[in-house]
Amino acid sequence: MRTNSETDVTVRRDGRVMALIGIGHAGSHFYQLVLPPLFPLLRAEFGVGYAELGLLMALFYGTSGVAQPIAGFLVDRFGARVVLILGLGLLSLSTIAYGFVVDYWMLVPLVMLAGLGNSVFHPADFSILSSSVRETRLGRAYGIHTLGGNLGWAMAPVTVLALTTVMDWRAAPVVVGCAGLPIVAALFLQRRHLSEDRAAPSAAPGAAGGVAPLFSRPIVLCFAYFFLLALALIGIQNFLPATLLALHGTELVTANAALTGFLLGASAGVLLGGVLADRSPRHGLVVAVGLTGAAVLVAMLALPLATGAALVPMVAAAGFLAGATTPSRDMLVRGATPKGASGRVFGFVYSGLDAGSALAPLLIGLMLDGGRPGLVILFVTAVLLMGVGAAVGVRSGPRPALQPAG
Repeated sequence: MRTNSETDVTVRRDGRVMALIGIGHAGSHFYQLVLPPLFPLLRAEFGVGYAELGLLMALFYGTSGVAQPIAGFLVDRFGARVVLILGLGLLSLSTIAYGFVVDYWMLVPLVMLAGLGNSVFHPADFSILSSSVRETRLGRAYGIHTLGGNLGWAMAPVTVLALTTVMDWRAAPVVVGCAGLPIVAALFLQRRHLSEDRAAPSAAPGAAGGVAPLFSRPIVLCFAYFFLLALALIGIQNFLPATLLALHGTELVTANAALTGFLLGASAGVLLGGVLADRSPRHGLVVAVGLTGAAVLVAMLALPLATGAALVPMVAAAGFLAGATTPSRDMLVRGATPKGASGRVFGFVYSGLDAGSALAPLLIGLMLDGGRPGLVILFVTAVLLMGVGAAVGVRSGPRPALQPAG
């Protein structure tokens, strides 16, 4: 039986780990959005178009997506702490270097290096959280991880634009890049509190080269779920205002208010979702109910009532329901992950987000260019419901052992 003193120590330790990982994840998402607010200034500075500037972000996310499964293998082989510290350090230094370029093409290798640094966060973070935080608080830990990322996204444009107002554009990436270095130092100094989910040395060599866990049915379904989720969420985040304008003639201010409502609702939903994930072992049911509710609300955007006062709360409620599923989603992945394989599994399944994020703009852009905004609503609704099917196919339960090959 645990004494009150032991419980207090565990709570403090779990809180410390959640804070460190949440702040680091916020930094990851913050650095993803350092360049986009500067695009108008970079366009004038280097005489390039938005297509070239868009290429920079494509290279960032493409590099991160390709490297993420590799980072997962490194996490399982060398440990999450060192990989996380090196990744955040590389991301911070690359961001600092943005401020010293004298030509557009100098940004190309820098954004790829930044993408490489960004690739480590999901496999390293989930490996650390899964083995450091007590089981009864793990859902909330996953929720804080997601919330930290959302806050990083929200803070980046405002911070970068504020810095460009009081300084020139070159100072902004230097300042925010330097802000990441104290986080690197904190992770290094507190590394003893960050446990790692690694296989025993005797188990690692026989795991089919480390690839076998990725091709189990539950993990493939997890990848499919993340891929489908990205198709839906990128569709909403990038194209909701344009879709509502084309479908109902919604004013741009109102349409963007609806999008803001979705993002804020999703962040609020994460907080409730963390509690649900800890209190209910039926994570698949939580995901199914939340995504089904979100899908119904998205489908209702095709109706005339979506043009009135109900629009913003309707979209905000969809965001809340979708956000509430994220901790249970991550618990599903953990439950399907063999012990010692957290890095590679989370790296693999989260690369599904990158794949879906890359495909969604092309598909939805073609629908809107073809004058079919209603098809966008149908598409997002359909992929959310397909995501429900993938989630319920993943069984919650004790973590499987990492089996040797043959």
